Amino acid sequence: MSLLELTLKNVRRSFGLYTIYLLAMVIGVMIFFSFASVMYNGDILDALENRQNFQTGFTIASVVLVAFIVLFVLYANSFFIRQRKKELGLYMLYGMNERHLQLMLLYETLALGAIALVAGGFAGGLLSKIFGSLLMNLMEYDQVVSLSFPVPAMLATVGMFVVLTAALAIQSHLLLARVQLIDLFRARERTEKPVRTSAALALLAVLLLGSSIAIIASGKQSAFWTDYASASMIYCAVGIIAGTYLFIRQFAGWLLQRLSRGKRYFGGNTVLWSSSIRFQIRGNTLNLSFISLFSTVLILLMCFVSINYSVQFEAVGRNLPNDVAYESKSKAVDDEVKREIEASGHGIEGERALTLLRAEAVTDPGAAFEHPEYFFPGVLLASASDYNAVVAARQDNGKLLRLEGDQAVSLSQGMDFPESLPDGGVGFTVRAASETTFKLTEKRDYALLGWASDPVTSMVKKPAVLVVSDAKYAELKERAEPASYIIYDIADAGSAEALSKRLHAIVTKEPGTYYSSFADVYSKQIEGSSLLLFASAFLALIALFALAGVIYFKQLREATEAQRQYAILRKLGVGKREMMSVIRKQLLFVFALPLLPGLVNSWLIIKTYILDSVQDFPNLTGMVWGIIALYFLIYAGFYLASANLYYRIANRPV
Repeated sequence: MSLLELTLKNVRRSFGLYTIYLLAMVIGVMIFFSFASVMYNGDILDALENRQNFQTGFTIASVVLVAFIVLFVLYANSFFIRQRKKELGLYMLYGMNERHLQLMLLYETLALGAIALVAGGFAGGLLSKIFGSLLMNLMEYDQVVSLSFPVPAMLATVGMFVVLTAALAIQSHLLLARVQLIDLFRARERTEKPVRTSAALALLAVLLLGSSIAIIASGKQSAFWTDYASASMIYCAVGIIAGTYLFIRQFAGWLLQRLSRGKRYFGGNTVLWSSSIRFQIRGNTLNLSFISLFSTVLILLMCFVSINYSVQFEAVGRNLPNDVAYESKSKAVDDEVKREIEASGHGIEGERALTLLRAEAVTDPGAAFEHPEYFFPGVLLASASDYNAVVAARQDNGKLLRLEGDQAVSLSQGMDFPESLPDGGVGFTVRAASETTFKLTEKRDYALLGWASDPVTSMVKKPAVLVVSDAKYAELKERAEPASYIIYDIADAGSAEALSKRLHAIVTKEPGTYYSSFADVYSKQIEGSSLLLFASAFLALIALFALAGVIYFKQLREATEAQRQYAILRKLGVGKREMMSVIRKQLLFVFALPLLPGLVNSWLIIKTYILDSVQDFPNLTGMVWGIIALYFLIYAGFYLASANLYYRIANRPV
């Protein structure tokens, strides 16, 4: 019998085992090809304003995606070979050498890979139309995405398969080269012992996790993060990592040990499912700890990019509230700008002039403007009436101001936490011909002019604006240098990139002139955040498959090794319903153990350091809970699938 005939016979005889391995390969190919098809889809590329950035980002993401797919399939292959080591030992006993076994495994990999390429490629191509349309919706483009199988995507998928095949061949060689013949026959035998537990170490696990969670929950305005940020970060990282490891190895083991000493231990089926877990904890600690920590990172990633995407539409408007705004320095330039806008097809929907006063900050600018390095040097003084007129035109009525005497409010846009200063205000001195001290009553997260922009480099810096009372403005106007600004509201401002390039060239003929355009940032920010969300979703999907697959394949291997024990239970009269209950409780403990710390840690970090900073977006909390719920449901699906397959394997005749 040739190796090829033997390979085909193996596939027919152990079709169920090969199906699990094949499914892992099909999922990997399907996800990668659908991702690559989106990257090379002509309809999508035609709709983008920043095609080069899009393809660069997708290329980087595809490399990371390949790494996850390879790791996922390698773990499946490890399970696959371990399940067959006794069979491989028989082949060696009958005269086959290591090279023959490796060739046989290579043939199997190529055969299964060919099926995976066809099935996964076809399914991925169909999904790519759905994913492409989803990406266009995320970017709020009306482009219709056609079903296509781009040649570059096919070549990239074949390249990924070549890398995957080479990795599998190397892994198979290492797995076979490191064992003797006797090891192959004893591969399924284990002599695991219950992990030694200590009440002190179990308590240490609770203290490490509890104290780390308490520091995180204290908020970034607490002394832990304002005065001891580096030490707190190191402690929380060490506490969460070490605490998670000890929680799984010591606290869970101690809990099971205490359970075994309880009066109800021998009642029901508690003894059956808990005793098995006590023997598994030693070998599963590292896997479960990694899954717990990586689950935290994965949920944080998805929540962060989802929040980033959700706030972009409004955040761009807050950072650049004017469709077009520039510093007026000559009537000729003003006329040329207006003619250019009128000729562009973007109708003028509003126009206003704004006169501010130039001043220099005598007091440290950081007292009025958070992160002063992001602001232009100097301070612009605006009257309360001019400020309120702009606010009313934007319909931001909750932002109106009433100032009297020497009261002032700084527009420190980009603040995480706007600040109302103590009664009477804090002194802030500026020089406008002569020195004047204002009573700063509030630091407000609001933009009158917004960031200066550039069609190429996007946002540059932002003007530092101080709103003062009308009386004080009138007094200073007599001796301070004025600065005139023109603000336009135009139709379809989000798609005015071409117009903005022309206007920028006109306005900045005199270097250093302020120019700001909503369009310069909008398409870049929206496309960038959409790409980040889309790519992260793919990475999170395959990473979740890999994480749950670690437990899934581990439990299937243990189900095979426990067949004799379950055969004995059947002979003792344990029914199918009781046995299924034992398996579900056992796997529930294993699946839930790493999930709970991951969910708690990720929620606290997101709540404290992201949601509390964007309180103006109340819908984000529901979105975060939705992501956590989706993660939980997918994870629960793996649990149910594992329980059902575990039951079928455990009940096979020995």
